[in-house]
Amino acid sequence: MASTMKKEEDRLAANMGNANDKLKKAQDAGTQALDKTKDAVKVAGEALSETADAGVAAVGGGLKTLAGSIRDNGPHDGMLGEATTTIAKGLESGGKYLQKEGVSGMAEDVSEMIKRNPIPAVLVGVGIGFMLAQLTRS
Repeated sequence: MASTMKKEEDRLAANMGNANDKLKKAQDAGTQALDKTKDAVKVAGEALSETADAGVAAVGGGLKTLAGSIRDNGPHDGMLGEATTTIAKGLESGGKYLQKEGVSGMAEDVSEMIKRNPIPAVLVGVGIGFMLAQLTRS
């Protein structure tokens, strides 16, 4: 009887060892799959960021071109000439900013602005949320 119990204990211990080994292998496989997924998401994120930066740079170039067109084709004298020059300078400045900073630079600038002005930033967020709620209301 004692030998039967000993055999049963040995068999259970062996089964537990096998179960632990299988669990460890499954855990390792899950960790490897998670690491591969993280790497794939990182690569996709970098590609998306590069694409977004290229798109923003293209918009910046377009703004600079538009500024040149306004400057060349708009009135040059009087009050309208001053307005044309001011608009062209603003568009050109915005275009240069977009080309230089890209998406990540804009995100950093917005983050800094929110840190310097938290209450107005919250109010702007609430206002945008309210407007979106009104637009999506059926």
